[in-house]
This record gives sequence, C-alpha cells and structure tokens, in this order.
Amino acid sequence: MLVELCRKYHFAAAHYLPMAPEGHKCRRLHGHSYEIEVAVRGEVDPERGWLTDYGDIDKQVRPVVAELDHRTLNEIAGLENPTSEVLCGWLWERLQDRLPGLFRVSLAETCAATCHYFGP
Repeated sequence: MLVELCRKYHFAAAHYLPMAPEGHKCRRLHGHSYEIEVAVRGEVDPERGWLTDYGDIDKQVRPVVAELDHRTLNEIAGLENPTSEVLCGWLWERLQDRLPGLFRVSLAETCAATCHYFGP
C-alpha cells in the first residue's frame, strides 16, 4: 500500500527580497509566520502497519526548522534572496538525505501564498 505522510511545522522569521523591483513592498524588511509541510511517500511495512513514525520525521525536520526560527533569513548561507521558491529548495537540500521517501516540501508564507517543491 503506497501512502504519503505529511507533517507541519511553524517558524517566524524576517526577510527582504533584494532582487524584487525597486519600490516593491517585499524589497523592504518584513516578517512572516511560516508554515512548512513535509511529505514522505512510500510503501507501508505490512508487519508494523506504517511507513514511518511521525516522531522520526520530527527528529530530522525540527533541527532544520530551528535554524530558521526568529532569524533574518537573508543572513543564512544560501538564503541571501529568500523567496518561497529558494527557501523550499534550501529545505529540500537539508532534508533529502535525512528523510527516506521525501516527496514534497511546501512553504506557506501567508494563508493565501504557498510554494510546493518536489525535488530536482
């Protein structure tokens, strides 16, 4: 049985988009309460009855989220231009070797703006 497990995480951070056009509101420093959703996909182990333990996902994802929480994202290596797209790719790079079956990383910076990344 093929399943997809999803787990959500939250963090707050500031950023600005230096590549946005002059006068664009996102070029100025501002903050978001971000929501990340990490999805892993795979076959259910017939003996255990699950793909993986949600706690095992947490052990891998929470330290990465902690690197972002209450920070200015532009100051983190690789996030000098921290768009949602770039941030999803940055998260994928840090999680792909930690989470077997990583299928998707999603990032919402507002309740109406979400980016989904499915890997390279």
